[in-house]
Amino acid sequence: MGVTADFDLLQQKREKLQEAGGLSRIAHQHKQGKLTARERIHLLCDAGTFFEIDAFVEHDCQDFGMENRRFLGDGVITGWGQIEGRRVYLFAQDFTVLGGSLSAAHAKKICKTYKMAIQNRCPIIGLSDSGGARIHEGVVSLGGYADLFYLNVQASGVIPQLSLVMGPCAGGAVYSPALTDFIFMVDHTSHMFITGPDVIQTVTGEVISFEDLGGSMTHTQESGVVDLRFPDEISALQAARKWCEYVSPEPTVFVPLDETVVVERQRILNGIMPDNRTSPYSMHKVIEAVFDPESFWEMKPEIAGNLIVGWARLEGKTVGIIANNPEQLAGVLDVEASVKGARFVRFCDAFQIPLVTFVDVPGFLPGSDQERGGIIRHGAKLLYAFCESTVPRFTVITRKAYGGAYDVMNSKHIGADLNLAWPSAEIAVMGAQGAAKIIFRSEIQSAEDPKEKEKEMTAAYAVKFENPYIAAAKGFLDAVIFPEETRRYLIEGLHVCADKTVTPPIRKHGNIPL
Repeated sequence: MGVTADFDLLQQKREKLQEAGGLSRIAHQHKQGKLTARERIHLLCDAGTFFEIDAFVEHDCQDFGMENRRFLGDGVITGWGQIEGRRVYLFAQDFTVLGGSLSAAHAKKICKTYKMAIQNRCPIIGLSDSGGARIHEGVVSLGGYADLFYLNVQASGVIPQLSLVMGPCAGGAVYSPALTDFIFMVDHTSHMFITGPDVIQTVTGEVISFEDLGGSMTHTQESGVVDLRFPDEISALQAARKWCEYVSPEPTVFVPLDETVVVERQRILNGIMPDNRTSPYSMHKVIEAVFDPESFWEMKPEIAGNLIVGWARLEGKTVGIIANNPEQLAGVLDVEASVKGARFVRFCDAFQIPLVTFVDVPGFLPGSDQERGGIIRHGAKLLYAFCESTVPRFTVITRKAYGGAYDVMNSKHIGADLNLAWPSAEIAVMGAQGAAKIIFRSEIQSAEDPKEKEKEMTAAYAVKFENPYIAAAKGFLDAVIFPEETRRYLIEGLHVCADKTVTPPIRKHGNIPL
């Protein structure tokens, strides 16, 4: 075979790759409102930077007519590219090829890409669009999933992992995304579930739709499995590009704030706290007024809204934010908020992203439902995550910091580096009224006017404890600052803690209260 023939064969194979499972299947994919795997990669990567590997791999199954159903690449595209100049590894399942089903060859391609990503310390993004295990191969395909799960775990804490669920993701296949750091879904075309509606109906008699069972709203608002959902694939892919920028250790270019912007932000911060200590205010506005303009990106916004988590930037550097939200359940900690916060803290700690905590917490949510639901165990997860983290950690107490929740929310006692409080901060075991009823119970009961006496004792307790100065006198706070000074103090904290070094105890691993 001559050189020209060799070139012709290569050209033929490349053209075949572009056709994927055939033009009719590509048309059907588009009709469903879905892009093809190659179109997704084209939109995800910087132009001309994607390098494909294992493009000519085919399965070797000889059963059930599969010897006559071979496609180049075997239903998954693998390789690496760049996103805003940062290298990232990718795999994209191709539903037009045998429903994107996972075979042994398909799995080996993904696993090879994972090993390269781990070896080269680059993030990896997986685009799932698959009918599940290729049943023609039996246990071999199941083994392929297990090989991938193992690498998901080996990669955990070593490289950032993002899953984009772009179509069906069912059965055992859901556990690979579940083992990654973040999951994004697309409304209406993405689904995740262990057992399908038909199986559920057969076993339990319950009639349920794909959307209600495993759609994007189910997993962002109820199960908490998914971090963000998007109205279309293009939005999801743009978000994946943004994600790569935030998890990168490299700072973005920062343009100093205009003086008029600084003044306006100071005005917002100094006037944001209501005169009534029980009235809510917007913690989102606090965050927006402290960090770089338009840099805050919230994760899991549709579940456990009483705790805000997300990323922002300070002078271009990414920081992780955990903040109580007084506009929902008064910012109280409950089961869902604790789990949400713990997972985010651990991700940031794993990838050297400093943590900033804004505290306005009246305590843990009381109630038998919370106790039965394991608030002790789940609350301990957030406490454990903060105690375990070794990145630079900063805390700003804006108002309430009551009870055990004061300790949990990144207090000085559990290793925070810089603890600040606004003059409006209230640091105590509990609110003044509840405390007065306990401490001065006998005096109140024996008084001529118990209600008046209770008011008097409540006011006395509030004067003594509902302020930040006792904690500051004990060294539990490093500074009491005006709200307008928050950004300056946090930036300085980043600078002085830039080379922070902590040597944890020698051990195999801790045992977080799962």
